[in-house]
Amino acid sequence: MKRISCIALLVAAAFAGGCQTVETTQPGVVGVDRHQRMLVSSEEMNAGAAKAYADLLAQARAKHALDTDAQQVQRVQAIMQRLIPQTAVFRKDAPAWKWEAHVISTKDVNAFCMPGGKIAVYSGLIQSLNPTDDELAAVMGHEISHALREHSREQASQQAAQGLVLGVLGAAAGVSATTQQLGQMVMDVTFTLPHSRTDEQEADRIGVELAARAGYDPRAAVALWEKMQKLGGSQPPQILSTHPSNASRIADLKVYSAKVLPLYQAKAGSSAAAGKSR
Repeated sequence: MKRISCIALLVAAAFAGGCQTVETTQPGVVGVDRHQRMLVSSEEMNAGAAKAYADLLAQARAKHALDTDAQQVQRVQAIMQRLIPQTAVFRKDAPAWKWEAHVISTKDVNAFCMPGGKIAVYSGLIQSLNPTDDELAAVMGHEISHALREHSREQASQQAAQGLVLGVLGAAAGVSATTQQLGQMVMDVTFTLPHSRTDEQEADRIGVELAARAGYDPRAAVALWEKMQKLGGSQPPQILSTHPSNASRIADLKVYSAKVLPLYQAKAGSSAAAGKSR
């Protein structure tokens, strides 16, 4: 027991030494300012994301499911181009990321943004929800916000730390590999679900600000998630498996969309004024 305790202390010290407490984004109007502990580097995450994204696109291309509808692709990429400049409010390096956006033909109702700005929107989301541009911007702004906050890197860091501790302590105690795997599974379920409630709330709040600054009505996020909640009945859309929608979430979106509404109104007003001056 003493040996295990000593090893645990050594592992904790190693983790503390290699772990960084970082501020991935600036607070913005919505005030997201939680500091995060990272063990995995941004470079490692971005490299992994780039490979995963390339593999995904290659698979879609092989199935003739990549960017098959030019109008959908143009629409998604146009919204992305309006959102990208607004990311500088939260982190100055983000506009220079190697952004990409593609549409994958599938019935799944889903969308994501991998680390480094690798976006995919599934055609099933567009076809099933028939979103307005404001609503589609809400989805994309939300997903982009996960990348800005580096939630995937944070989760990978948690997994790395947990795996290190379990591996060392399990070996020291003579625990079987199966038991270690089960312990890791428990850790995964407990700490590394696709997105925690905190992650979702942060992405919701930053997402509505990105949309508002880009000239999209932030209130569309409320309508969008209400559509999501109603779609599918007993089998909700895939995106809700990682982006759960509920009454408290919609209530929070209402508060924060109202908070950033002046940004949208100012953008809309300046656009209208520019149009009249032409």
